[in-house]
Amino acid sequence: MRYLYAGILGCLCSSLAWAAVDDAPPKNKTQQHAHVQKMAKANAKAAPKLSPAELANLATQNEIAQRRAALAASAAAVTTMPTVAAPQAMAPSLAAVVPAAKPAPMPATASAEPAAMPVSQAAVTNDVHVGRMVCELGNAVSVTPDASQPGSYWVQMRQHRFHMTPVTTTTGAVRLEDTHAGAMWLQLPHKSMLMNSKLGQRMADECQSANQLEVATRMKSGPPSTLLDGPSFAKK
Repeated sequence: MRYLYAGILGCLCSSLAWAAVDDAPPKNKTQQHAHVQKMAKANAKAAPKLSPAELANLATQNEIAQRRAALAASAAAVTTMPTVAAPQAMAPSLAAVVPAAKPAPMPATASAEPAAMPVSQAAVTNDVHVGRMVCELGNAVSVTPDASQPGSYWVQMRQHRFHMTPVTTTTGAVRLEDTHAGAMWLQLPHKSMLMNSKLGQRMADECQSANQLEVATRMKSGPPSTLLDGPSFAKK
């Protein structure tokens, strides 16, 4: 057994020595060339042999990889290029070329014309005495036509102010009323009076205009048959 182990160790040492000799670098160019051919043959034997179809497939894959790399490079170049201004930005704006249309002028609002008064009121207004009239007990009443509403009047006594319209009567007396406030202005030939129709009281009495004062003076010499009639004079 001792001799067997010694023989095996001797074989191993010789194998290692030959391997070291084969792997050692050659000393001259001839030995280097021979060593290179030897290594190429060994690599050719070790490398697997490819069929023509496998070689064609390998070439196709290489071509596809090259095309993909070219497309990726072109896409990167496009993304890095400066953006071109839009045509709309370079062209003049439409608002600068075409002037803005001016809005159509609004039709002028017709001035509000006063409403026409009823015929019955128009007949009464001709007989209404206007102006400031002195009454008894130091009172005074002003009658003023309403310019915005023909046929209506403002009747005022101190802080009281009424908007009145004519009312036709069967006796022929002139009568103005403010139904909302409950006031009435009654005009007779020789005097006028302001009344509170709700309470049935006189607010002012013996109010006279210049015309009524003249009529009242004439009535003293020739009293009328009724208060609504004018003075009568004896015939000469």
